[in-house]
Amino acid sequence: MTTYADAPVANRNSAGKSRSRWFAQVGWRHLVGVLAVAFSLFPILFVISAALNPLGTLSSTELLPTGASVENFSNLFQKTAFAHWFLNSLLLAGVASFASIFLSSLAAYAFSRMRFAGRRVGLLTLLLIQMFPQFLAIVAIFLIFTTITDLYPAIGFNTPWGLFLLYMGGALGANTWLMKGFFDTLPKELDESATMDGASHPQVFFRIMLPLVAPILAVTGLLAFIGAINEFLIANVFLTNTESKTLAVGMFGLVAGERNNNFGMFAAGTLLTAIPTVLVFQLLQRYIVSGLTAGAVKG
Repeated sequence: MTTYADAPVANRNSAGKSRSRWFAQVGWRHLVGVLAVAFSLFPILFVISAALNPLGTLSSTELLPTGASVENFSNLFQKTAFAHWFLNSLLLAGVASFASIFLSSLAAYAFSRMRFAGRRVGLLTLLLIQMFPQFLAIVAIFLIFTTITDLYPAIGFNTPWGLFLLYMGGALGANTWLMKGFFDTLPKELDESATMDGASHPQVFFRIMLPLVAPILAVTGLLAFIGAINEFLIANVFLTNTESKTLAVGMFGLVAGERNNNFGMFAAGTLLTAIPTVLVFQLLQRYIVSGLTAGAVKG
């Protein structure tokens, strides 16, 4: 028989069992989440510390900087062509991502809604080409653009428009497959009813289809923007003049020689480089989850 004296002990035992049960079912997930966040934030805090460290070297960087200042940011703009790199990357990534979305959406609409000779071969060809990176053709590309530079300097080496044309060579492929899967989820009755009302294919595409596939447009646009602004291998071969470089090529040059000397400016540049991508992600965030999941329903 339980007495009043035994009640506090029973309550403590019950509370202990409840806490153990909560940790076994839910609590460990919170612990894993906290550890994952700490693991993810550590390199970010290290880069921020290096950017604010006035000494600007890798060996002197601490997690909590002493005598923090913005000297590395001012040196980045005064001693390098960072402003030109930043503008070049924004222009190239913005135009390339928009053009990639437009071309991919046109191809995806055609492959999804139309039936024509070579449709299946075309889809498989796009899939096969994406298995080989564009950099494998860098020797042929270099020889082609050597001739183009002599004949048409405006779209040759060390020009953003020449690099833009080079990026457009790989605009189709994975994005087309992703968008085609999204187009396949839309009922064909929409096209048929619009056609019965006298709408042409361009009207159906621009006025009906594109508004409905806004999530996948956001996803492919974000992926194309990130890919263009982070691309390094081809841009490093294509761009050699200081003011024509993109962020990836220019930032690499800061630490390509003596890595320790310019690490503070490099860290400051990486923080500024992340701003456009973060802003684009925040603008398109509400479309990303629905776009990625719906695009994978059908292929």
